[in-house]
Amino acid sequence: MRLHEKVSEPAQINGLALAYMGDGVFETYVRFRLIAKGGVRPNKLHREATKYVSAKSQSRLLKQLQEKNVLTEEESAVVRRGRNAKSGTIPKNTDRATYQDSTAFEALIGYLYLMEQEERLDEIVQLSFDIIEGKEG
Repeated sequence: MRLHEKVSEPAQINGLALAYMGDGVFETYVRFRLIAKGGVRPNKLHREATKYVSAKSQSRLLKQLQEKNVLTEEESAVVRRGRNAKSGTIPKNTDRATYQDSTAFEALIGYLYLMEQEERLDEIVQLSFDIIEGKEG
């Protein structure tokens, strides 16, 4: 899903740009997951998707991935960049810390995608789905 274009120096992209990419990538994974599970009604799909893509859910995912020591040093550095990125606005339905954590999670997803680390991206997304769906072990 990359066409034929390359991103030059993806490791140098700022945290908010990584999060922008990660938001779209994670949303695509979630949509595929829900449709593959047999979901076809748009209203239900949207409601179900928010369990995965809300700032609160993504903040929780990041914390659990960190608690389980899943992230490499390189990934942890990307998470810090995403968390420390200065955003002009914070959504009114969440607090600053939750928003920063969700941005950090999205930055990680965006980074793995742009670095073409597909196996690792799949692994992190699967772990995230397991956490959200209560299947982590």
